[in-house]
Amino acid sequence: MQETSKIVVVVFDGLRPDMVTPILMPNLHAYSVANSWFREARSVFPSMTRVATSSMATGAMPVIHGIVGNAFYYPEVSRDFVLDVSLASDIALAEATLNGRFITATTFGDVLAAHGRNLAVVHSGSPGSTYAINPGAAINNHWTFSVLGEAHTKTPHAVREMVARFGPLPPRNLPRFEEIDYATRVLTEHVLPDINPDVALIWFNEPDTSFHYKFLGSEETLAVLAHVDAAFQRILDTIAARSDAQDIALIIASDHGQISSSGQVDITELLTGAGHPAAKASARALDGAALAVTGGNMGEIRVLDGDLDRRDAVARWLMAQEFTGMVFTPSDDPILGSVPGTFSTRLVELHHPRSPELVYVLRSDTSRDAHGLPGLGLITGSVPVGGGMHGGLNRHELNTLLVLGGSAANGSAITDVPAGIIDIGPTILDLLGLPQPVSMQGHTLRSAADHAVERHAFTASTGGFVQSLAIASRGGATFLVHGERQG
Repeated sequence: MQETSKIVVVVFDGLRPDMVTPILMPNLHAYSVANSWFREARSVFPSMTRVATSSMATGAMPVIHGIVGNAFYYPEVSRDFVLDVSLASDIALAEATLNGRFITATTFGDVLAAHGRNLAVVHSGSPGSTYAINPGAAINNHWTFSVLGEAHTKTPHAVREMVARFGPLPPRNLPRFEEIDYATRVLTEHVLPDINPDVALIWFNEPDTSFHYKFLGSEETLAVLAHVDAAFQRILDTIAARSDAQDIALIIASDHGQISSSGQVDITELLTGAGHPAAKASARALDGAALAVTGGNMGEIRVLDGDLDRRDAVARWLMAQEFTGMVFTPSDDPILGSVPGTFSTRLVELHHPRSPELVYVLRSDTSRDAHGLPGLGLITGSVPVGGGMHGGLNRHELNTLLVLGGSAANGSAITDVPAGIIDIGPTILDLLGLPQPVSMQGHTLRSAADHAVERHAFTASTGGFVQSLAIASRGGATFLVHGERQG
């Protein structure tokens, strides 16, 4: 296949593809239907930003790259608290402890650097996501700008340069209108014309933030969709004005979707009441706890003393609760977990050595929220009830935007072929004629139609608890379609 000269990647954090419509996002919709739109693209599990970003960068599932949650207990780094991958300080601690190998797989940024190619990133998300998209930015001699400031990037000089040129960083308002505009200026007025990198990537923190705190279909959130859609058009206009526009490929993506929350469950308090003293990860203290628990609409449960009898008892307790949707435990079996009724973490490719003894997902379904959008589920907190959440296996959390356009598009097509965020890294390398490292599990989207496709449905049950998971595969790569509790 013909190689491309440059690649521009545009990521909209948390954007559901069913909200890319002619009314809500006319520019993005027009572009998507005019190019190659992978309408059934999928995130990974957990469908959380730092996990998904690592999968984008490495072209692999968590079993390969080792970022097994937005937060996870990692005693090799600290036994005193649960590691928070959104914090620059926790990332620095992990890197120092692990000799720089926090992400345990080769990224597309690493391959670019090894072949003398450049990657420039404009990021408005958390320090963790900024780090994960190109963890070797500094040693790779690449350029990463963070709208949050110098402390949130491996290349702080990028922030200093942009502040000198465009003025002070924008205020942190919600919705993030000012951050959208500032990031767009950095890309269109500096990165593309002046750095002119082989690969340019911009990461918008919206609509994810507004989905969480302003609700998915609210007027404020719809205004955010319109605003980021206008920013996308400015990017397209900048590319169209270049003399090499016809040689530039575009990849448009989101890292995960979201569903609306319907109620709240304090799982830590309930576990403690059931005789299993539990500590919330966000408390940053584990004194006196038998369990460390992360939250959202799913999480890990770590048994701090390694007592598997307690793990098994907690798993059975979870499956007896009406609020529980799905439960996973480690197992040598590819489908069923070590505790009857649970799925194996291998089934969702979460069986990295860092992975927990127990993973739970709160109950969700595809019923409609107050704004008519499908997808409702329980949460442990962190956003107001009614706000959006992601992390689990509901199809509307997993379904992502994924469009291959510009010089890479193979005509206009909307396809349901299995694809996902793990295909982004391999596609970037393929477009530039560079080799794909063996650790990448995804494949280039340019040959998506050439691979054999398989679809499977699995169930696990015990007593009245029944859970199901639908999975598709393409060329051996796994894509998680939808999981839920059935009984």
